[in-house]
Amino acid sequence: MMDTLLTLAKGLPLLALGVAAGATYPPVPVDLTTPVQHRIAINSPTSVRIAWNTYQQLSQPCVQYGTSPSSLGSQSCSTSSITYPTSRTWANVVTINNLTPATTYYYKIVSTNSTLETFTSPRLPGDKTPFNISIVIDLGVYGKDGYTIEQDETKRDLIPSIDPSLNHTTIGRLRDNIDKYDFIVHPGDIGYADDWILKAHNWLDGKDGYQAITETFFNQLAPISARKPYMTSPGNHEAACQEVPLTSALCPSGQKNFTDFINRFGRVLPTAFASTSPDQQAKVNANKARLLANPPFWYSFEYGMAHIVMIDTETDFEDAPDQPGGSAGLNGGPFGSYLRQQLDFLEADLASVDRSVTPWVVVAGHRPWYTTGTSDCQPCKKAFEPLFYKYGVDLGVFGHVHNSQRFAPVVNDTADPNGMENPKAPMYIVAGGAGNVEGLSKVGNNVTTNRFAYDEAFSYATVNFLDEQRLQVDFIKSDTGEILDRSVLFKKHDQRFVVQ
Repeated sequence: MMDTLLTLAKGLPLLALGVAAGATYPPVPVDLTTPVQHRIAINSPTSVRIAWNTYQQLSQPCVQYGTSPSSLGSQSCSTSSITYPTSRTWANVVTINNLTPATTYYYKIVSTNSTLETFTSPRLPGDKTPFNISIVIDLGVYGKDGYTIEQDETKRDLIPSIDPSLNHTTIGRLRDNIDKYDFIVHPGDIGYADDWILKAHNWLDGKDGYQAITETFFNQLAPISARKPYMTSPGNHEAACQEVPLTSALCPSGQKNFTDFINRFGRVLPTAFASTSPDQQAKVNANKARLLANPPFWYSFEYGMAHIVMIDTETDFEDAPDQPGGSAGLNGGPFGSYLRQQLDFLEADLASVDRSVTPWVVVAGHRPWYTTGTSDCQPCKKAFEPLFYKYGVDLGVFGHVHNSQRFAPVVNDTADPNGMENPKAPMYIVAGGAGNVEGLSKVGNNVTTNRFAYDEAFSYATVNFLDEQRLQVDFIKSDTGEILDRSVLFKKHDQRFVVQ
């Protein structure tokens, strides 16, 4: 992909002479306060954040809400309405506090042109009720600026409730299964606005091409992300206006150094939850993690029987690929006040987990270090794998490689001898096959610890927390809903605080 971008970039001055410019922006509504690009996120055990964009700045963004669609008796407001150079819209966010756990709420953004939406409030940490989440990574825009399989324009099917002439099978499946999962985890590569260069109509106006793809993607996702918490962390495609190495300095102001990602999610995502463990040291570690957290790059949250950590595999550790001097040449970050801030956060956060409260620990990031292809991130492995093993992470969730893969529990490239029956090492998955303009990646060479790999069509993963000792991972074929692979991990979770 990188070679393709470089070739295209060198040829643009000549090719552009015969190409008509025209970024495909969504239409601007007559009422500039009309909410677009809706998204919600878990903020604490009893609060969520509602976020949306508008085509003018709001002096006081407000949300009305209640437990009945006919009686929105409560209202929450803020003064958070921000933008950045090159953006046509302002990002607004409101926090809704003091929610009754696991309860259906209805809400309406205050505007003359908004609709009634709904969400379910978070489960309290320690609630052992089974639940399911969707793992969607490397998900891009569809349509004129959007994805195909290996650039085959015929390989699109339909999503009638959005646009019958275009397609995104994974968004369609998320819509069809909306009542089967509680929230979405999307660690990186969101929309693929930096791939504007792959469509000829953008060549004379990359700045607007980037912004048009950004607006369009989040509008396409809104029917899902307005209802289900959308928990993200960064990937390489959030870094700059294009993925050509060492060219980010040429990007317009506003389209470099993760700017849209920061503006869109920085005020929406949580830091780290206060510990509900009776153990005093757990409380101290959780507070330390909260102080070191830096959303939207690294943070954690708890939901029922799960403790979930989102990490940044792009910047803020030694030899990180996207930071200045890194292998990707994208010149992003660093975002911590010192180099090890993210790793110190992760260690404090994992040390705070009381398995009697939240037995399952899941960590999600973008770049994998276990993969059947050649895109394994060795600096990521060096930075993160020792902490994963030391604190008994149960499941590592990654993307970046555009297909689906599952690995046996593994540490230091060696499969855990216990397999899926109470291993000490983490199980790893790659769920990068959701679909984007770059197409799918071939599986590549097999490795001894791989147990499943699929590259024939778009797919994504679900994680079902069955009980305190069993976790089920399914890979789903996006267009049909077929289960491509199912595995169940058994963990005794008989230690309250894991250090190994």
